[in-house]
Amino acid sequence: MVYLDAAGWVQRGESGPSVVALGGGHGLSATLRALRHITRRLTAVVTVADDGGSSGRLRNEMEVLPPGDLRMALASLCEESEWGLTWRDVMQTRLSTTGHLDGHALGNLLIAGLWQLLDDPIEGLDLVGRLLGASGRVLPMSSVPLHIEADMDDAGHTYSVSGQSRVAVAPGRVTHVRLQPTEPPVPAQVRTAISEADWVVLGPGSWYTSVIPHLLVPELHRDLVTTDAHRALVLNLARQRGETDTMTTADHVRVLREYAPDFKLDVVIADPTATDDIDELFAASEEMGARILLRQVRTGDGAPHHDPLRLAAALRDAFDGFLGEVGRSEPWLS
Repeated sequence: MVYLDAAGWVQRGESGPSVVALGGGHGLSATLRALRHITRRLTAVVTVADDGGSSGRLRNEMEVLPPGDLRMALASLCEESEWGLTWRDVMQTRLSTTGHLDGHALGNLLIAGLWQLLDDPIEGLDLVGRLLGASGRVLPMSSVPLHIEADMDDAGHTYSVSGQSRVAVAPGRVTHVRLQPTEPPVPAQVRTAISEADWVVLGPGSWYTSVIPHLLVPELHRDLVTTDAHRALVLNLARQRGETDTMTTADHVRVLREYAPDFKLDVVIADPTATDDIDELFAASEEMGARILLRQVRTGDGAPHHDPLRLAAALRDAFDGFLGEVGRSEPWLS
């Protein structure tokens, strides 16, 4: 059962539905900042394929999981107090030096240091969560770092590229994406969270490097397909240069179905200002078993960023629609 106040937001001391949000980077951060208004039973499952910047350097030099996306997820869940917000800012601060530390995020160094001290990635993340007073838990999608490989088509010229940072900027269209290793281990805590969830939320984010990879891990794929949880997909607000600049809104859903034809959705959340063809999106969503929820979820300045409160309201309507609560005004398009 969802415990909400009159305005629709979860109150301190109340829990809300059990939700697992999957993704990485800024997309997952947007989802987490919205979901924290709805529930305190929240688990973020984060991609671990980043190989660029500070994360890539620590990954290579220390042979650890890339901490950057995990750090961003933790920062998004910080306690809304002077303590929590201060430590969030510390975690997100990047060093500016003339030496080897230039460009490193302090949070990345803290997480990597804890991993070295504890030799347990999840225990280290839990400790950082306690430091931030995080409203939820952050877990890596795999116990080992992942490599993303993609086949590209650039105006008829086909080639392959390896590495998340390279796939994101490679010219042309992604025709196929895969992971190495092909069967990475999934932490038991991730599998338990999915099996016990009321809702699983996927997206928004970089489609081929943050969203689809969760469905390419066999154990994680099976858990997402067989869970009793409802499943929601949050669509992007803009095409991403390099990865999806030739894809329509409906194409995003079709690509997801291409990689996971046995993965069913209950609801697809889309912003009408970012939807190319509603009929095409309706058809693509219906093929995955989903209804469409059209809501204005972008920030008021028109930038392609999700507004946490607007996205929270959309997710709340989605959850209410399936839990059968009364008193809501017709939230569904379909």
